Amino acid sequence: MTNSNSPTDRPVTDTDRPRLPLIEICVEGIDGLLAAQAAGADRVELCASLFEGGITPSLGTVRAALQLATIPFHVIVRPRGGDFLYSEAEYRSMLADVRALSELGVAGVVVGCLNADGTIDEKRMSELVQAAGPLNVTCHRAFDMTRDPAEALEALIRSKVGRVLTSGQRDTALEGVALLAGLVQQAGKRIVILGCGGLNPRNIAEVRERTGLTEMHFAALKDVPSAMRYRNPQVGMGGTDLDREYRNTVTDAALVAATIAAASMIPKKGNT
Repeated sequence: MTNSNSPTDRPVTDTDRPRLPLIEICVEGIDGLLAAQAAGADRVELCASLFEGGITPSLGTVRAALQLATIPFHVIVRPRGGDFLYSEAEYRSMLADVRALSELGVAGVVVGCLNADGTIDEKRMSELVQAAGPLNVTCHRAFDMTRDPAEALEALIRSKVGRVLTSGQRDTALEGVALLAGLVQQAGKRIVILGCGGLNPRNIAEVRERTGLTEMHFAALKDVPSAMRYRNPQVGMGGTDLDREYRNTVTDAALVAATIAAASMIPKKGNT
């Protein structure tokens, strides 16, 4: 099942691809989406500026994705990098983005709002879910910044969020494997735990076996040199890494395919 060329047509739904674990790839822009779906991804999280952890892509990018996607994609709604404690103006912009994305007909949105004390902002999360209407709603790794993950999960369930992206509150899923397994048990069928954090062909099967995750998420990225022949060494567009202006980060389709293949393998005994 594929999309037509109409930008308002809904993508295929998550239930159209039952393979487990379901694999979601975090990508930046259209080229990343195309690479991920060509490599066999089940779903994409569409972002801009992964250098900042992912922020909301432009509506032009979303419209192009709707024309080209043959798999569902969820769009991150995050107005800036940094923390997840938003001003009222920032939050209003998030609501507007969610409503616009719902009207466009994407498969889902990815959001996250915290209170200053490290708890889930249930009021805002509930309002974002309501604004999303029929869309899938995922809480992103704002969850990993909460002070009590068990209570945070219950708060998301109360807010009617359908899925939470988490590494088990550690830098990698292997480090957070105990909490991930506990969250899967706590969640039951009430919310989906989408596991992430440094997943690759060497560890994804082990993480799956030790946690019981049915959905897994990773970004298979590599740096490639710019095709620009003329380069001005006297100016940069931000920061001090001038070489960054002539280095692009892209989704590595071969690494996506290899990690997907490894996800269904049975780990050898004795692996750590």
